[in-house]
Amino acid sequence: MAENYFEILNNINVSDKIEKKNGLSYLSWAYAWGELKKRYPDATYTIYENPDGWFYFTDGRTCWVKTGVTVQGIEHIEYLPVMDFKNKSIPVDAVTSFDVNKAIQRSLTKAVARHGLGLYIYAGEDLPEEEAKPKAEKKPVQKKAEEKKAEEKKPEEKPVEIDTSTFRGQFKAYVYKNKLDNMTITKILTDCGLKPDSPDEDWETGLLYARSVVLAQEG
Repeated sequence: MAENYFEILNNINVSDKIEKKNGLSYLSWAYAWGELKKRYPDATYTIYENPDGWFYFTDGRTCWVKTGVTVQGIEHIEYLPVMDFKNKSIPVDAVTSFDVNKAIQRSLTKAVARHGLGLYIYAGEDLPEEEAKPKAEKKPVQKKAEEKKAEEKKPEEKPVEIDTSTFRGQFKAYVYKNKLDNMTITKILTDCGLKPDSPDEDWETGLLYARSVVLAQEG
């Protein structure tokens, strides 16, 4: 039986290498790549260029990078906005090569995580599954006959109506339509530095990022 490389990488405890910045957890690119190459020396990475040969892509307002890491012939791609120290997207006319390089390093670390190494960090966990304490199983609660009847009679839910005249509304409609789970939505909001009171124009970056996540999942 062939080894499951994802399981091997996912069970590596990297907790003592985690760095904290602005309330978020990070794993250094050098450490993540070093641990990956120790176990899979044939692993490679790709920094994608746009048609003009730049290492970032832009919609004319903000920009993002695209990287890929390949392990045993399987490539996982990561998209990441170019952000400032507050984790907010930097306007394209203010982006520097340093900002792009930093985004590339973070993006590559996340691409490595998609293969398993340090993935639990982005799920908000302190330890990999193998070392986490098992939780007591909850016995399923049998529903009362009255509750079952009430559920059977429950009318079909009407489609959620969302105002898409704003970027925030378009973001909500997109994640609802594509049925993104709460963990994925939280990751997008965190990576893009979005909060309920963020200006509407900032939500365009969130929308673009959400689209890139869906594309990556479909790929």
